[in-house]
Amino acid sequence: MAVRAVRGATQIDADDRDQILEATTELVTEVMARNALGTDDVISVIFTVTPDLTAEFPALAARKLGFHDVPLLCATEIGVPHALPRVIRLMAHVETARPRADVQHVYLRGATALRLDIAQ
Repeated sequence: MAVRAVRGATQIDADDRDQILEATTELVTEVMARNALGTDDVISVIFTVTPDLTAEFPALAARKLGFHDVPLLCATEIGVPHALPRVIRLMAHVETARPRADVQHVYLRGATALRLDIAQ
């Protein structure tokens, strides 16, 4: 097993608690499914949001998905003037047998614009 970092991002329409939780749930679920991961494989997850999202912590969605004993951290991205707005990002540190080249990074909704080279 190796330790790998898995990236992901999604964009929402408004600073709304339900949208933050729904989009984060979708993002975490896709990261886990596309990389054949279970919660026991996850070492930690760092969530970031753009400065325009303050209605809820994205980590709450992960807790609701069963990430009870996984260390989770939320932070704010730097406020770059030309940055894509209303974006939730994650970086999960996981144990996996997958080679780095086979790790599936997940970019959903409007966040596909962040990584057109790997967006699904």
